[in-house]
Amino acid sequence: MPHAAASQEMQFFSVLMRCGSLSAAARELQVSPPAVSKRLAALEARLAVTLLNRTTRRLALTPEGETYLVNARRILGEIETLERELQGAHSEASGLLRVNATLGFGRMHVAPAIASFARTHPNVEIQLQLSVNPPPLTEDAFDVCVRFGEPPDARVVARLLAPNRRLLCASPAYLQRQGTPRSPHDLASHSIIAIRQGDEAYGVWRLRSGKRVETVRARGRLSTNDGEIAVNWALAGHGIVLRAEWDVARYLRSGRLRPVLENWQTPPADIHAVWPVRHQATLRVRAFVDHLAQEFSRRFAA
Repeated sequence: MPHAAASQEMQFFSVLMRCGSLSAAARELQVSPPAVSKRLAALEARLAVTLLNRTTRRLALTPEGETYLVNARRILGEIETLERELQGAHSEASGLLRVNATLGFGRMHVAPAIASFARTHPNVEIQLQLSVNPPPLTEDAFDVCVRFGEPPDARVVARLLAPNRRLLCASPAYLQRQGTPRSPHDLASHSIIAIRQGDEAYGVWRLRSGKRVETVRARGRLSTNDGEIAVNWALAGHGIVLRAEWDVARYLRSGRLRPVLENWQTPPADIHAVWPVRHQATLRVRAFVDHLAQEFSRRFAA
C-alpha cells in the first residue's frame, strides 16, 4: 500500500477515535455516517483484524485497535515534526490548535490570551473548550491543556506558566459574625463553601505549616462545581472558601475578602501548560505555549 494512503488511514482512525462515534466523525470529515462505516470496514479488512467493537452508544477499542491507534498517533506526530523541520525554523505557525482549560480560569485568562495570539498568528485555527472536570491528558482530544498543580502523567510535556497557590478566605462580615479561625481544627465549627471539581477528594483540605500537616474534612451547607459561584457566596458572607489566588487576589486587595489561617498553606496549584509528547516540536504548539507564558508572566507578576 502506498505510504500516503497508509498515512490517510491512520489520520482517519485517529479522527474517528477522537470524535468517539461514527456520526461525530462523519460531521468532522464532512461525509455520511455510512461512508465512515464503509471506510472503517475497509481498513479492518486490509489489516485482517477487528479494530473496534461497536455498540449502540460507543466505540470500544480492541487490543489490536489500541496498538494501531497508539502507533498511528506516534507516526503522524513524527511525520508532522519532520515536515516542520524541513520547512525551517522560520516557518509560520499554521493548522488546527485544540485548547482545553477550566471554566473560570479559561474565561478570565486563557480566552484573552487566545484572542491576542490569534491576531499575530492568522494561519492558526483555534478551538477552545472549557470544562468543569478536565479530560484525561492521555486522550487525543486536545493539543494543549492548561492545568493546576503538578502534571499528573509522565507521558505529557509540561511547562510552568505561572506560580499559584490556594488561599482560605472569607468576607469581613462573616468573620465578624462567626469569629476568625485560629487553627485548622477551628474550621469544624465554621460554615465551609465546598467546591466539587475534578478528581480532588471532595471536602478534604490538607493544610501545612512548616513540618506540621493537618487534614481537615470541611463540611458546609453550600457546595458547587463552579468556582465563581463559590467566591460569590463567600463575598455574600456565607462562609469560608478555599480558592486559587488568581481568582480571589483582587478581592483580597480591595478588602472584600480577608485571608484565613494565613500561616497554613495548601498543596501548590501552579499553572502549567501540558501537551502530548508527539506535539513537542509542533510549531503552533510551541508558539502558543510561548505566548501563554508571556501573557501569564505579565498578568500574574507580583
